[in-house]
Amino acid sequence: MDKSNCTLYHGGLKGAEATFGEMAEKYGMKEVIYTFEGHKLNRDKNSVVLSQDELERGDISMELASRMLNRTYYETDKIRKVLQTIFHMVNSGHQIFVIGTIQEGGSVKGGTGWAVELAKMFNRPLHVFDQPSKKWFTWKDGGWQENSPKIEYDTFVGSGTRYLSDAGREAIQKLYADSFGEE
Repeated sequence: MDKSNCTLYHGGLKGAEATFGEMAEKYGMKEVIYTFEGHKLNRDKNSVVLSQDELERGDISMELASRMLNRTYYETDKIRKVLQTIFHMVNSGHQIFVIGTIQEGGSVKGGTGWAVELAKMFNRPLHVFDQPSKKWFTWKDGGWQENSPKIEYDTFVGSGTRYLSDAGREAIQKLYADSFGEE
């Protein structure tokens, strides 16, 4: 696959998303950052500010999101926009890569977990680097299986925790190198 034909979709936040973006730039890939009016980004190259109508296309019941992510949200308007933005990321990318923490029961910790749940619902190839165990896992046959993924599609999502560990950063760098060679 020609890396110059690849497009990374992400949300431009510090940590995993900014690192995915930096690596895409290093490898000469296109990068699209979905955001909304008033949202502060750590990385804003090629950002697409979603309109209210576009955001609403990714609308979700906060009750459903809270149940699926086993979490209560208080800043519902901002969180709703973040979850709507994640919908656009996952809807645009064919393959999903997330850096985070896989919890008991198979969900992924934090807002990052919404990208994971959407990827499952949309039946996208889904890979999570679990920072505590320092291993990649792929969602297959209803569960997490240890794996060493590669970027195999020309559109992909890079998302994850704002609290990126050294192991998480190295996992992103290795993902690009394993997929396209050293840059």
